[in-house]
Amino acid sequence: MAAAQVGPLPKLKLPSGPSPVTAERRYWRTFKNQLLIPSPTSYPVTNISYNSDSFVVTTGTRVQIYSNRTRKLLKTITRFGDVARSGDIRKDGKVLVAGDDTGKMQVFDVNSRAIVKTWTEHKQPVWTTKFSPTELTTLVSASDDRTVRLWDLPSNEATATFVGHSDYVRCANFMPGTMSSMVVSGSYDSTVKLWDPRTGSSSAVMTFKHAAPVEDVLPLPSGTSVVAAAGNSVCVLDLVAARPLHMISNHQKTVTSLSLASNGRRLVTGGLEGHVKVFEMTGWNVVNSVKYQSPVLSLQVIPSGDGGDASDRHLAVGMQSGVLSVKTRLTGAEASRDRERDREMSALVAGTIASHDAKKSKRKRRIEAANKLDMVGEGADVVIANEPRATRKKERPWQKDLRHARYARALDQVLDRKSPDHTSLNVLTLLLALRHRSAVRDALENRDEQRVEPVLKWVCGHICDPRYVSVCVEVGLHLIDMYAEYVGGSAELHEGFRTLHRRVRSEVQRAQVACQTGGMLESLMMGAM
Repeated sequence: MAAAQVGPLPKLKLPSGPSPVTAERRYWRTFKNQLLIPSPTSYPVTNISYNSDSFVVTTGTRVQIYSNRTRKLLKTITRFGDVARSGDIRKDGKVLVAGDDTGKMQVFDVNSRAIVKTWTEHKQPVWTTKFSPTELTTLVSASDDRTVRLWDLPSNEATATFVGHSDYVRCANFMPGTMSSMVVSGSYDSTVKLWDPRTGSSSAVMTFKHAAPVEDVLPLPSGTSVVAAAGNSVCVLDLVAARPLHMISNHQKTVTSLSLASNGRRLVTGGLEGHVKVFEMTGWNVVNSVKYQSPVLSLQVIPSGDGGDASDRHLAVGMQSGVLSVKTRLTGAEASRDRERDREMSALVAGTIASHDAKKSKRKRRIEAANKLDMVGEGADVVIANEPRATRKKERPWQKDLRHARYARALDQVLDRKSPDHTSLNVLTLLLALRHRSAVRDALENRDEQRVEPVLKWVCGHICDPRYVSVCVEVGLHLIDMYAEYVGGSAELHEGFRTLHRRVRSEVQRAQVACQTGGMLESLMMGAM
C-alpha cells in the first residue's frame, strides 16, 4: 500500500471583516483621468446628451460636440440669438436639435452645421428638446410658456400640443420601449404629468403632485416607473399603480439632474450642493458619492456603445461655474498600462526604480519562456519535450518540525519576529493544527520566562480579535495554569499577565455594553410594533 504524499500545512484563510471600500466604490473610483474643460463664455453647463460616437454639451450661446473616443472637441455650433438650451443629438449622429431663450427651436446638420429646420411656435424660453428613441423624425419640447409639444421634422407646425401645467415646464422625456409614443414632463407647478397623443386630447392621462418644483424626469427602462427630481428629493413613481413607490432624500440641496448607469441598474443624481450620488435600484441606497467644486447642473453616464451589454465609459458633469468634468473609466489593456505607469512612477519617487525594472524584466523573461512551451498542432497526443514537471510546494522549517512532533520548536519559529515565517496568520494556523493534535499544552510546557513572553505578547495582541479569540483563550488558560505561580519572581511575566487581565476585562465590559444596547434596541423595536 503506497504511503500518502507529504505536503506542507495548508495556509489558513480568515473571513474578511467589514471594509469601508465596497465593490461599488472601487468600481466608481476607476473613473479617473479627469478632464476639466472650462466654458469659453463662462456660462453654466446646462445640458449633456450623447449617442454612440459623441456627446454634446450646451453652455451659453453655443453647443459643443465632443468625441466619445478621444474626448476632443469636434464641432461648435453658435448660431443662436440667445442662450441655448438642451442641445440633443439624434442616435444616428446626423442631426442635432436645440432651443434657446427666445423660444426658437433649431435643427442642425451635424456635418455642415447648417440649419435644417426652425420652429418659432414657443413664445418663451425652450428648456427641453429631445429626439424620440424610436422615431428618427419625432421630437418633444418643453417651454416656459407652460406647454409640451410634439414635432415631426417634415412638418412646419407641432403635431401635438399638451396643455395642463400651470407654471414653467423645465423637463420632458419620451417613455421607453412599447410606451415610446407617450411623453412625461415635469413643471415648476410641482407636478409630473404623463401625456398620450393617441387619445387625441391635449390633457394629461396621469398626474403626480410633489412638494417642490420638478427639475428633471427620467423614465426607467422597465417603462412602468419614472424618477422625478423635486427639490432636494428624488421620487420613484409607479405608473401602473399610479402612486409613488419610494422617496430618496440623500441630497441637502436641489437635485438638478438624473442619469442611468450600468445598463439601467444604477441611478446617478447631481445636486446644487455639488454632490453626485449613485443609487442601487432595489432598496435605493447610496452606493457611492463624489463631491465636485461647484453646484452640479447636468450630468450623464456615457456608455461605450449602443448594445445592451455596453459598459460605462465616461462620467460627464456640468457645473454652475461653467466647467465640464469628464472622468473616463479605463478597461482592458488601457487599465493595465495605467497601473503599470502608476507603479513605475511610485518606484521612481521612492528611489527603487532599479529594483522595479529588474522585476519587470524577470517577469517578461518568465512570460517568454512560458510562451515557448505553447503546443503547436491539433493532435490530442502531442507531447511537449520540455514540459516542466509538476513540483511539490516546498515545506517550511516550522511545518517540518510540526510534522515531526517538535511542537515547541515550531511555535518558537513562527513567534520569532526576525524569522521570515513570522506572521499572525502562521501562528494561528500552527495553533489550530496543535489543537487538532491535542498538543497545545505540549508546545507550551518547560519554557523559561524568555520563551513564555513571546507567546504571552501574541495572545495579548490578538485576544480582542473575534477571529483569534477562541485560540487565544485556550492558550491563555494553559499559560495561567502552568506559569501563574512564577509571576512573583519575574517582572516580565507579571507585566504580561497584568496586560492580559486588563485586555480581557476591557473586552468583557464592551460585551456587557453591547448586550445592554441590544436589549434596549429590541425593546424599542417591540414597542414600535
